[in-house]
Formats: sequence, C-alpha cells, structure tokens
Amino acid sequence: MTTVDLPLLPLGRGTDLDSERGVECPGDLPPASDPELVARARAAKAKLGERVFVLGHHYQRDEVIEFADVTGDSFKLARDAAARPQAEYIVFCGVHFMAESADILTGDDQQVILPDLAAGCSMADMARLAQVEACWEALAEAGIGEDVVPVTYMNSSADIKAFCGRNGGVVCTSSNAQTVLEWAFEQKQKVLFLPDQHLGRNTAVLKLGLSLKDCVVWNPRLPNGGLRPEQLREARMILWQGHCSVHGRFSPDTIGELRAEIPDVQVLVHPECQHEVVLQADLVGSTEFIIATVQAAPPGSAFAIGTELNLVKRLAAAHPDKRIVFLDRTVCYCSTMNRIDLPHFVWALESLVDGVVVNRITVDPETEHHATMALQRMLDLPG
Repeated sequence: MTTVDLPLLPLGRGTDLDSERGVECPGDLPPASDPELVARARAAKAKLGERVFVLGHHYQRDEVIEFADVTGDSFKLARDAAARPQAEYIVFCGVHFMAESADILTGDDQQVILPDLAAGCSMADMARLAQVEACWEALAEAGIGEDVVPVTYMNSSADIKAFCGRNGGVVCTSSNAQTVLEWAFEQKQKVLFLPDQHLGRNTAVLKLGLSLKDCVVWNPRLPNGGLRPEQLREARMILWQGHCSVHGRFSPDTIGELRAEIPDVQVLVHPECQHEVVLQADLVGSTEFIIATVQAAPPGSAFAIGTELNLVKRLAAAHPDKRIVFLDRTVCYCSTMNRIDLPHFVWALESLVDGVVVNRITVDPETEHHATMALQRMLDLPG
C-alpha cells in the first residue's frame, strides 16, 4: 500500500479550490517511465489483434486502463474473458486471485497472463489453505462442523474457493453477498465467512438483520482462533480475521470532518470498509455500484468516496460537474494493483508478439474442479 499524508483535497477538475492550490490530486503516481512505452504498447496490441484480450480492473493505473478492452471488478472481468473464446491470450491487469478466476472460467486453449507475478492481494493472502483446514477441524471438534457452510469472498485464492466447493460452500461478490448468505443460512445454521471480516459483518448485520453478538472473529494465528467452544456454538457468523488494506483505512472521524466542510456531501463507501464507517455512510456498495451512483447523480452533487484512489480519481476526471473527494487524509493506492505498470504490460505484450508466453497463471485440474463447484453454486442463485 502506497501512502502519502496530505490535507484533504477535491479530486474534480475545474473547481475554484483546485485552481487556487494548483493541483489535481495529492500523491499522484508518476508518469510512465518512458514516453515511448505508450507507442510500443499500441504497436504490440495491434500486432496481436484478436489473439489478445486485455482486462483492466477498476483499481489499475490510468496508463494501463488505457489499453484495456474491458474494465470492471474481478468477477465481471473473469466472465468477460470466458465470453471471448476466440482470444488466445487473456492479459489480466489486476492481481493474482483474479487471474486464477479467469483461468478457471476460460477454455483450456486460452492462456491467462499476469504482467507482474508480484501483483497479489493482501486480503487473499490472509486466508491460507492450511489455516482454513485447521479452522474447519476445530469447528468439528467443537461439535458444530455439520452446522457450518463455508462462504468465501471472490477476493480469495483458488484453493480457498476449492475448499468451499468441496465442503458444500459457495463464492460471493460484494454485489451479491446478501443473496449468497441468505442461501447459506437456508442450508445450515452457521456460516464461516472468508477472508474479509468487514464484508461478512456488514452484510450479516445490515442486510440480514443479525446482531454484532451473532458474529465472532476467528484469528488464525491463535489457538482455536482465539475463541472458546461455547462462543463458536453460540455464533451465527464466524468471520475470518482478514481485511482489505485500503478499505480498512477509512475512519468515521474523517466522515464527520467532511460533512462539516462540504454541504450536502454524500458519503459513498465500499462494504469492505469497517462497520463503523459503513454505519455513518449514506450509500454502500460494490465498485460497480459506486460508479453507477456517481454517473446517475445530477450536476452539482458532492461525494466523499471510500474506495481505492485510482478509481476515485477516474470518477472525478469523468464528472467535472460534480465535487468528488477521497474519504481519507492519507492518499492511499493499492500497492499490489499498482505493480501492473506500463513497463510490465509492454513486456508481457511484446513477449507474446515474439511467441513467448510469460507469467502464465494456471490452476491445477482438481482445484479448478472444486472451485468451479463453488462458483457455479453462486451463479445458480437468482439475481
């Protein structure tokens, strides 16, 4: 995570305050390291033609998004790739678990490439398969193993998705978490929610009507998750102690400051934010929801947005008739997303032009089989 401590500044263009301060946004990422890279990227993409399909996650740098054939959240992009069977190469400008999902959903003759293998996800890394299996054994020892459905957020590794598939569980996204949890509670009495505790808690309490007392947090670093057997037996939601390093930064204090500074500001946040932040927000939803909300708002609307800064900046640039500010005094980019920069992207494309496939992401057949089961259960749900 890349951070710079600076005062709150508006991100929209053309405002009086922008002109006075002479800035677009504090903490801007540097320009491409070589001006010729843009031309090289265009040339390589043109040579590859329909053989390559470039996916760009909303949190990517503008210099990479420029070359994306489609943009979206992780699951939308994976499905877009699956709907493009003629593309021999899928270049996924995102992070590792997203490329895994694309490999699971695309054909065997398609190859998924991640331009930088170091582009991971700290949240996904917080739930390791061995840790989850140990938790599952502990739940059985507590006498509740038969009462629990495992649910994993899309932001998880392929082997965690496969674990859920093997054990009657399911995958969810930030958009359909309510529907998935409703299905899970129809199956059994309890849910083990992986790996983001905030999405699980916010959905359970604010959408399903559970109480905070119904939720406990399993800490994989402590014996028995730091929980007594009676706590596990009484809980409805067993939340994994994981979080997004970006969304977890937003605080209720900043919301109060912004409401005092900006009349009629609407606080719009992602459900990966802390529960206290979500409680004070006006609107809560996925990245696609955030984008649609800003697009539909009338001119003159003001938003304080709690999600990754690349997306917030892009929304501000696209809607200069609206005031858009970042919901933090610390400018914070997702450092792993930003590893996919123009030099890595050009290297990946030019390698393909030369007939060399670099950084291919593959999921082994057994893991793919069980992960697909969990994904299919989600896809089979209404809505």
